[in-house]
Amino acid sequence: MDDILYTAEELSKLFKCNVGRVNDLRKAGLLPALKLGCFKYRKVAVEKFLEKYEGKDVTDPFNVQELKGD
Repeated sequence: MDDILYTAEELSKLFKCNVGRVNDLRKAGLLPALKLGCFKYRKVAVEKFLEKYEGKDVTDPFNVQELKGD
């Protein structure tokens, strides 16, 4: 069975970023979570996040930008 909940640490490995970045995505309201001891992220929410923000720069999750062709 696929995991249906991820921790911030697990998502940071999946996203290849640090845990702080995952927490920033949550704080900015881009990645919904629930709290069961620590914050947990539903697999479907992660998939929706990836679809919604594909082609965007979320380096600063409080100021999402379209990717520019360099």
